[in-house]
Amino acid sequence: MTVSLNQPVPDFSAAATSGKTFTLSELKGKHVVLYFYPKDSTPGCTTEAMNFRDEYAAFQAAGVEIFGISRDGMKSHENFKAKLDLPFELLSDGDEALCSLFDVIRMKKMYGKEVRGIERSTFLIDDKGVLRHEWRGVRVPNHVEQVLKTVRER
Repeated sequence: MTVSLNQPVPDFSAAATSGKTFTLSELKGKHVVLYFYPKDSTPGCTTEAMNFRDEYAAFQAAGVEIFGISRDGMKSHENFKAKLDLPFELLSDGDEALCSLFDVIRMKKMYGKEVRGIERSTFLIDDKGVLRHEWRGVRVPNHVEQVLKTVRER
């Protein structure tokens, strides 16, 4: 099963940084941005995380919680979060359950080889748990600004 626009997102839990467990249903009443990225500490992912970090106060002012998701383990996530001083939690999806739910795994070309990886994607879930917006095949420049603009227009 995968999520669809304007449909409720099934409740799920995942391991999060800071020793926390993320559970979607616990965030009812808040808008949630989930952004999927390929790998901790790579150039594009670092820039994207810093952009979300730099606009974090604006997202909070709009009543939005942000969470980054990749297949990296918790140790990698904790290091990435600390290195960039991220004010939001990162979720580990080592078993690809969330990647499957949001249908973000794609075959990609890397150094001339085909590899399975996460297609950079962002999802906006409203305060009732309904998927309201999705950005797929994201390019990092100006992406966070687009997400923030969409959040503010709701």
